[in-house]
Amino acid sequence: MTDISPAHQAPIASEADPLAFTPVPFAVKRYRGWTPDRQRRFIYQLSRIGIVSAAAKAVGMSRDSAYKLRGRKGADSFASAWDMALEMGHDNANEHAITRAIEGYMVPYFYGGLMRGEVRRYDSRLLFALLKARSKRNRSSMMRNG
Repeated sequence: MTDISPAHQAPIASEADPLAFTPVPFAVKRYRGWTPDRQRRFIYQLSRIGIVSAAAKAVGMSRDSAYKLRGRKGADSFASAWDMALEMGHDNANEHAITRAIEGYMVPYFYGGLMRGEVRRYDSRLLFALLKARSKRNRSSMMRNG
């Protein structure tokens, strides 16, 4: 079994944790499968990243296998934690996009093979993409409700 660095480990869930869940029971116990620890790490990564395929890859699993796990019998608690983690991940991504657009980020510049300084860049494309996605979501929500 390989050691996992502390940065990639999911914190221990407590009852007050909105991401606390009961892991999906094993049909067959396999070392490389969706162990309870791997399920917890997936939910943790999903809450940070907000992208199912990236969270699955971060724990050494595939997107398809994550969706299969979610659809299994006894996965209700896992699915609820997944939904909450996905929402948290989207919130993190939105916050990051807004911060990058408003405050910018530093990019080093080089001349003659040496770093000569840094330039602040602003990425408004992320903000425009965020606003476009919100607009689409609002329109689809109005169509369903109206």
